[in-house]
Amino acid sequence: MTAAVRRLVTGSGPERSPGLRGAAHATRWRNAVQRVWVAIAVAGGCASIAAADVGARPAVPRDAAPLRIVFPEGFSARQMTDRVTAVRRIAISKRGVAPRLTGRAYAEAVGRARPPRQFVRQMKRRSVEGFLFPALYEFSRTTTASDLVARQVAAFEQSWRTVELTAARARGRTPYDVLTIASMVEREAVAPEERRLVAAVIYNRLERDMKLGIDATIRYGLGIPGTRPLTKTHLASDSPYNTRRFKGLPPTPIGNPGLASIQAAARPANLDFLYYVRKPDRIHHFFTADEQEFCEKAREYGHSC
Repeated sequence: MTAAVRRLVTGSGPERSPGLRGAAHATRWRNAVQRVWVAIAVAGGCASIAAADVGARPAVPRDAAPLRIVFPEGFSARQMTDRVTAVRRIAISKRGVAPRLTGRAYAEAVGRARPPRQFVRQMKRRSVEGFLFPALYEFSRTTTASDLVARQVAAFEQSWRTVELTAARARGRTPYDVLTIASMVEREAVAPEERRLVAAVIYNRLERDMKLGIDATIRYGLGIPGTRPLTKTHLASDSPYNTRRFKGLPPTPIGNPGLASIQAAARPANLDFLYYVRKPDRIHHFFTADEQEFCEKAREYGHSC
C-alpha cells in the first residue's frame, strides 16, 4: 500500500505553529484514492495487502463468498466506521449482499471493546484507538461488528510482539507512549525514510519540555477533517488534544498506525532535530534543530513562520 493511501495529513492554521509544518495538500487526492480502495475491496481485489503486516488472514465463515474491507494505516476509529458504512453500501449495490456489519454496529463495538491488558495501566482514558490494526480484512454476510473489532485488536497484538522497545524505554517512554507517538508519525510522515526523523523530533521536543505543535492532534480532538482549515478558535481550544496549547502527548493515539510507524516510534533516529517543514515536492521535509533556520526555510518554501 502506498504511503499516500496509508497516511492522513494535518493542516496548517492561520497562526504560526509553535512546532511543525505537515502536509495538508494530499488530503483531496488521498480521499479519491481511498474511494478506489473501497470499490476494489468490495469487488474482491486486494488479496495480498494485509499479508506483510498481519500474516495469515483469519478464516472467514463459509456461508458466503467473502467480502473485503481495507483500513489504511492512520485511520481513526471514526474513519473506520465511515469505511464500514461505505463498504456495506457498495456490497448491497454491487454484490447484492446485505452484510450484518454496519457502521453503527461497528462504532458501538469499538465503544465496548477493551484495549490489550498490558496497556491498561498506562492509559489516561479507556479507548481502543491505536489498537484497531489497519489492514485488509475478509468478512462474510453474517460477520458481526464485534467479530471484526476483535480481529483488528488480535492483529495488533500479533504485530506488537515484533516491536523492540529497548530504545524507547531507555528514554523513559511507556509502550502506550510509543503507540501514541506512532499515530502522529503516521499522520506526519509521507516518505517512509522520514518516519524515524519525525519520531526523533517528537521525542526531542518532549524531552525539552516543548509543545509538540502538531495540528493533526487538534483535528482529531475536535473532529475536524483535513479538508477544512483550522481557525483561530480551533487553535485556542481547550481540548486536551491541542498540542499547540498543552505540553506532552495527547491523551490517546490520534489514529491506528501501521507496523512501520510503530517501529519508528519505538526506535527514533538519534538526531537532535526539533523542527521540520514541508518541502516544495510536497512529500519530503526539511529537518533542523535551529528555530531560525526552520523559519528561513518555511518562508523559502512559501509557509508562514
